[in-house]
Amino acid sequence: MTSSTEAVAQDRDIELLQRVAQVAEELRHEIEKRIVGQHDVVEGLLTSLLANGHVLLVGVPGLAKTLLISTLAEALDLEFSRIQFTPDLMPTDITGTEVIEEDRSTGRREFRFVRGPIFANVVLADEINRTPPKTQAALLQAMQEREVTAGGETFTLDPPFFVLATQNPIEQEGTYPLPEAQLDRFMLELPIGYPSKDEEEEIATRTTGEEDPQVRPIVSAAELIELQRLVRRVPASPSLVSFAVHLARATRPDSAEAAPVAKKYVSWGAGPRASQYLVLGAKARAALRGDPIPSYDDVRAMAPAVLAHRIVLNFEAEADGRVTRDVIAELLQESAGWT
Repeated sequence: MTSSTEAVAQDRDIELLQRVAQVAEELRHEIEKRIVGQHDVVEGLLTSLLANGHVLLVGVPGLAKTLLISTLAEALDLEFSRIQFTPDLMPTDITGTEVIEEDRSTGRREFRFVRGPIFANVVLADEINRTPPKTQAALLQAMQEREVTAGGETFTLDPPFFVLATQNPIEQEGTYPLPEAQLDRFMLELPIGYPSKDEEEEIATRTTGEEDPQVRPIVSAAELIELQRLVRRVPASPSLVSFAVHLARATRPDSAEAAPVAKKYVSWGAGPRASQYLVLGAKARAALRGDPIPSYDDVRAMAPAVLAHRIVLNFEAEADGRVTRDVIAELLQESAGWT
């Protein structure tokens, strides 16, 4: 590539970075028309959106998880589908099934594949832990490979493709915990908490009135794909990559780099995909600000959402009342020397 061509490409990337920041601000504005508060969750969704990663939203009923996801899909001008996970849901209810059709002119019968709800850009997997592992596994190939295999044929899912799943953390009766292999497919786990008193009053006012705010589409699928490619081009320094890898390896109790808190409280640490998502998430977070260079603080900010569902605590942690995010917070304190 000639120097002039490189300069043009760099100028184009600078313009795209500015566009990312603009799109992010407009998306926040559209989402706020229906969603009160939950700013950290919205930022996490926007980050995963740019990083082309899936998200697991964890929260009790009534916190607008479904409304948040459907509103985001409207603002993105993407095809949206919702799958309500239930104990009797079958894998073919997600991926699609083959039906026999008869050609009336010839009388010949043949199979035709009818696509399931997974063939959308934004897929809401509502209460994903309420369906058996066999059905949960139907998502695995789609989430990782962006493909679906049915009837011996492989179908490619149209980009962009996101699975945004919800999970209720309190009702465990009749649920099926997600296997670690599937949890690892989610880039982020985002907890949704209760609103503040002022926010809850605003929610009660909005939702009991006549107002029905309309959400306008902000970005097309083609432009979103271009912005996602830009995030991949954002440079990450070798030292920042080393820091991300250090955080992931520090969660593994048997590793030479294991942090003291991991040795004490962790049974299984995060795998290599955590390192990848820490770097990619830091790039996306920087791009949301229009910043061409991610920082150590970006990696630190991504750590709780990237690591929380990839760490398995031991009995000692349970006895001491520790949860994964406590361990991650202590891990980040121990790595404060990285600058």
